[in-house]
Amino acid sequence: MNIQELAANVRLLLMDVDGVLTDGRLINVPGPDGQMVETKSFDSQDGISLQWLSWYQIKTGLISGRVSPATETRARQCKFTYIYQGHIEKIPILEEILADARIDRSQVAYIGDDLTDIVVMRRVGLGIATANARAEVKAAAHMVTQAVGGSGAVREVCELILKAQGRWPELLKKYEA
Repeated sequence: MNIQELAANVRLLLMDVDGVLTDGRLINVPGPDGQMVETKSFDSQDGISLQWLSWYQIKTGLISGRVSPATETRARQCKFTYIYQGHIEKIPILEEILADARIDRSQVAYIGDDLTDIVVMRRVGLGIATANARAEVKAAAHMVTQAVGGSGAVREVCELILKAQGRWPELLKKYEA
């Protein structure tokens, strides 16, 4: 199967966070109590495209090794169905999500950038590496995005899925584009 055929089959888009939804940098700023608080920068175009997927009953989710309130907030804003943080071992989470979603792994796409993502990419229908991913991740992927994480990589994948499923013209019409 080619990438378009794989993307046409996607009913669930999962992803890592740091290096995928963000550029991978962690920013620490002082909170109101003087303690340091971690924050992150997210791309607005990635966000709207994730919401578009929800319009077409394509679920989204994240599996991150880190725990961050900023990630939780962003995931809720973007209408994520599945939000798992603090999990470096991602296979048990993938199995839990598959059982809940009641879909075949061939209907799942996963976007990753680091070594912990390879095991998931090898178990889903469409494994995607961001342009800034480690070489080993790119080698394991079905495709590599042109954009880097935190700067349109997720948008690129969402557009791929919507186009492959014939939804893009309808979306453009909605926005009079």
